[in-house]
Amino acid sequence: MQDSFVHKGKRKILVDYLRNRIGISDENVLSAMNEVPRHLFIESIFEDFAYEDRAFPILAHQTISHPSTVAEQSELLQVKPGEKILEIGTGCGYQTAVLLAMKAHVYTVERQKDLFDFSKKKLREMHLFPKFQSFGDGFAGLPTFAPFDKIIVTCGASILPTELLKQLKVGGKMVIPLGPTDEQVLFRFTKVSPTEFEKEEFGAYKFVPMLGSTNQ
Repeated sequence: MQDSFVHKGKRKILVDYLRNRIGISDENVLSAMNEVPRHLFIESIFEDFAYEDRAFPILAHQTISHPSTVAEQSELLQVKPGEKILEIGTGCGYQTAVLLAMKAHVYTVERQKDLFDFSKKKLREMHLFPKFQSFGDGFAGLPTFAPFDKIIVTCGASILPTELLKQLKVGGKMVIPLGPTDEQVLFRFTKVSPTEFEKEEFGAYKFVPMLGSTNQ
């Protein structure tokens, strides 16, 4: 699949929708969403619908999130160029690509081997290079590379992964969906001291569940 003028035109329409209907105002996010070809991360049968605000099935019974969810999570993260970001749940690599387009240094973890292999190959094909891409347990994070400026969790956790909070810098932020399998609430935690966090709530969402260990 190529990135044609038609795809670019559809991306522009998507970005206008994200700005005017969803209320995304971070130009860094909108620019990244305009830059990253979402259709390259999904199966070709869905290509015509890639720039609609829809989720699609990907490998390992997972989904690629709605573009509006990717944009909202990215905006809540308040990414600045050069920041060190831990992503839990690489998935197909689309959110990773958006963070890279925002000039972040991305460290990403995926527990499904099929998705780890797919995203690694796909990002390399697109000349996009995270600082570190790991096949492992998202609940454990990447303590070797900690602390991080920001952490983004792209799957719903039934309990708060405290290990991840430990890996945040003071002043850092983590965006995470929390709650039972059928529906989560999106939260942003800001680390105000080594042991204190501010918590903000941003409404109900539906994410695939965050699972422990790894799946070969």
